[in-house]
Amino acid sequence: MKKNSERILLAHGSGGKLMQELIQESILPNFKSPILKKLNDSAVFSLGNKRIAYTTDSYVVNPIFFPGGDIGSLAVWGTVNDLAMVGAQPLYLTLSLIIEEGFLRSDLDRILFSIKRACRKADIEVVGGDLKVVEKGSADKIFINSSGVGMVSKGVNISACGARAGDKVIINGYMAEHGIAILNERENLKFSTKIKSDSAPLNGLVKDMLSVSRSVHTMRDPTRGGVAAVLNEIAQASNVGILVYEDKLPMTEVVKGACEMLGFDPLYVANEGKLLAFVSPEDAETVLESMRKNPYGRKSQIIGEVVRGSKRTVFLKTSIGGTRIIDMPSGEQLPRIC
Repeated sequence: MKKNSERILLAHGSGGKLMQELIQESILPNFKSPILKKLNDSAVFSLGNKRIAYTTDSYVVNPIFFPGGDIGSLAVWGTVNDLAMVGAQPLYLTLSLIIEEGFLRSDLDRILFSIKRACRKADIEVVGGDLKVVEKGSADKIFINSSGVGMVSKGVNISACGARAGDKVIINGYMAEHGIAILNERENLKFSTKIKSDSAPLNGLVKDMLSVSRSVHTMRDPTRGGVAAVLNEIAQASNVGILVYEDKLPMTEVVKGACEMLGFDPLYVANEGKLLAFVSPEDAETVLESMRKNPYGRKSQIIGEVVRGSKRTVFLKTSIGGTRIIDMPSGEQLPRIC
């Protein structure tokens, strides 16, 4: 089938192979910016003697209310986290609301209150926005687009292409909680133990990390496509090999059991309050110690390292001693996850 006769699928928004192909084949050829080409979570550029980070994202999660959060707090903290992943201190936020005709005013008020509370928690200010209402059936309840601006301090240079041989890979806590919480709420699976989304603002955690080391080379938040997608993106952007240890991957027993029951690999399940940091081996333990003192990093763990050879590939050392390749996800496990 010719490319121009193909149709966009849900999997094109999964954060996996099809999304990467769409970006590389259709989007990037039209825009020649060297800043865009880096494909970081935020664009970083200079204005005078200041370094600015800017990011934008859209939120279409279903359901809009879920244990641990809602579409409002998700929009704020997701944008804050994208700024934090390049080492920026988030400052200002804009929000655009696309609301379906017939949406309950009480639900809108609930979302706006959640946004206010989330901004206060992340120390960011809403300074602008837009409001559109579309005909019933033209959207699903409410969609939110958010854009954020932050400042990058001198000496901070964090990029998806910055991972180096020997770097340790750190995650700040349990994997796969957001994706399983959304699925549980959406499908009413009624697990015996309630599963909450891990949605959280990570800018404070990142500030703590950078206060003890400037050898944090790469950071990404593993949302769509999960840890597997982000590790593959970094391996490709940095032209390195990455080895991850299965017995070091932090996960609650209830999420692990849910993934086994549903046939999901937790490495591919979305997170909303997690980051992956690639840190020089000399500073890794210092950074890890600082992370564990923060409320959003108490369960931080070194889960792998950047290895020489086998470039642009991610490997998993299994708990029984074998090794397998962790590939980029090829389809959409859970659509409308964020």
